[in-house]
Amino acid sequence: MPGITAAQSALALITAVERQLTAAVAADLQREGVTLEQWRVLSCLSGREGRAMNEIASDALLLPPTLTKVVDRLVAANLVHRRSDPLDRRRVLILLTPRGRSLRQRLDRIVQQHHQSWSDVLGESGLGQLTDLLDRLRHVTG
Repeated sequence: MPGITAAQSALALITAVERQLTAAVAADLQREGVTLEQWRVLSCLSGREGRAMNEIASDALLLPPTLTKVVDRLVAANLVHRRSDPLDRRRVLILLTPRGRSLRQRLDRIVQQHHQSWSDVLGESGLGQLTDLLDRLRHVTG
């Protein structure tokens, strides 16, 4: 590519692959009536007895105002509920409802199928290497 540096090319590839993979996962999640953002929130609640909004926002890669809207929709769908933290009444915890737990398990299977297809293409070792490399890049600052 004339005039394109290796870094620009890598950025373009990372962006294109992220969009392609995200679109495929999002389409399958949508068939279950869930957005990618909602899945991220439900996934953050896996195996936990409630999490604070700031923890979920960080792990789900969502800004707090966006997270509030996503949680509101999940509450309206009876997939999660809010509860005051018994240790700090000022904090609100988000918990899965039984319906939310069941849905999260179905969604986990869907996402696992995508993970398996990536592993089929790259091999388990290659997918592990890619994950390690992307994690290293994630920590690069300016």
